[in-house]
Formats: sequence, C-alpha cells, structure tokens
Amino acid sequence: MPLYDCVLLLKPHVKREALMELVARIARDIYTRNGVVTEMKSFGTVQLGYGIKKLDGRFYQGQMMQLTMMATPMMNKELHYLNREDRLLRWLLVKHRDTKFGLELLTEEDEKRELSKFPRSSIFDDEDADRDVDDDDDDDEEYEVDREEKKEE
Repeated sequence: MPLYDCVLLLKPHVKREALMELVARIARDIYTRNGVVTEMKSFGTVQLGYGIKKLDGRFYQGQMMQLTMMATPMMNKELHYLNREDRLLRWLLVKHRDTKFGLELLTEEDEKRELSKFPRSSIFDDEDADRDVDDDDDDDEEYEVDREEKKEE
C-alpha cells in the first residue's frame, strides 16, 4: 500500500472537538478500508496567502492538519465526501513517491567512481584562501593621495 499525506485546511472558528471528530471520522474510514494512519500533525492557525470564499464569508486564516496514512489507491475517490464538509476550506491528498536524494541514488560502484574524481586533499586545503587576501590598504592610500592633490590645487 502506498503512503499518502492528507492535508486539511479548516475554518479558523472550528472548535478543537469538531476538528478531532472530523479527523477521527477520516481515520475510521481509512481503517475500514484496510488502511492505517501513521502520523497526525497539527500546524495550528495559519495565515493564508489569499482569501478563500465560502458561503459563510471569505477566510484569510485556517487551521491546518496533516494525516499521513498507508491506504489503497482507491482512497482518493473514497475521500470525496470531504468536498461536502462545511467545516473544511480545502483538502489535498498527496501520494509519496520512492524518491532518493544525493548519494542514495548511486550504487556502491557508482559512488566510488563518482567520488574518486575529487581528490580528498583539494577539498579541505586552505592554501587558496591564503592566496586571496584582499589588499584594501592600497586602495585607501591611493584615495588619500588623490585627496591631497586636490587640496593643493
């Protein structure tokens, strides 16, 4: 079963009990369809980038929740009852992909070949840093000489 994130954006005036009742209902639906909620996060009240217009007004704040779950691919269609939920401003279901970053992409053989291109000593040498010392003092002396010449005129 793939891993999904369900992000819920609720109206700011929704009470904590009503919010937890909605989350429990979603979790119960996931469980009845052989899924598992693995993590729940609450981000509290967040400021929105733009107002979301609903029948009872325009909302510039919302309470954000995230449910991470393992569920069947049909779960997307099963959650469409959330569209009729009046406490929600928006909801989004995102499927996790098996992505790898950095050196995780490389096999052991590729990793050795890739890293051998860079000599280890050249990465940590400070010799180049010592060579690139700025000579700001010379500029100051030239400026003072120019100023003295203008005073003499």
